[in-house]
Amino acid sequence: MTTPLAPAKGLNVLHLFCHVTGPVDRGALHAALDEAIAKGLQVVTAAIMGAKADVCVMVLGEDLWDLRRLQTRVQAAGLIVSESYVSVTEVSEYASGMPEHMLNARLYPTLPPSDMRAFCFYTMSKRRGEEHNWFALDFDERDRLMREHGVSGKAFRGRVLQLVTGSTGLDDWEWGVTLFGVRPDDLKDCVYSMRYDEASTLYGEFGQFYTGLVGDIDEVLDATSI
Repeated sequence: MTTPLAPAKGLNVLHLFCHVTGPVDRGALHAALDEAIAKGLQVVTAAIMGAKADVCVMVLGEDLWDLRRLQTRVQAAGLIVSESYVSVTEVSEYASGMPEHMLNARLYPTLPPSDMRAFCFYTMSKRRGEEHNWFALDFDERDRLMREHGVSGKAFRGRVLQLVTGSTGLDDWEWGVTLFGVRPDDLKDCVYSMRYDEASTLYGEFGQFYTGLVGDIDEVLDATSI
């Protein structure tokens, strides 16, 4: 038996972006996902558009060992992991004064939202350039910029659900952003609008975007098979 490894607060998060290059053992994959859910993990599966990946398996849970075991079983079932991301749910240092239920929603989200099937994931960091260095700003200025950024995001409430997870020291970027939208253009409008905020315009750096459709594992696999 392994000793559980959990964050002090919140959940571990793993995104697996996979290609389908041969037969997939659906029975083994169903068993792996069902067992994970029975243990209390949350699993989101999505069919990914374009050439970057075919399938995303996103899993959230307290014990990092459980996420690692699920990764092993996903790979053993025939999904080829081509990209991944490791992070944890977090409450931003700029969230002071936020009601407790809103803080808990960030630390312990319930996913996926039933009415939001459009999916997007991307990574981001704050710039450390010679002219614009986020980490050289004092807290009050960073707080002002992030509150402005938050106001822009609130305009999409009901159309987009955003989960920002922290990955500094855990993966190559500082945050992972997972978006669920009612329609694909809700995601586009949200990201486009928020890039005009000073926090993004001067200080945001972004990684690759993965876009797709949330569905159960059979819907996702059916979309990748002839």
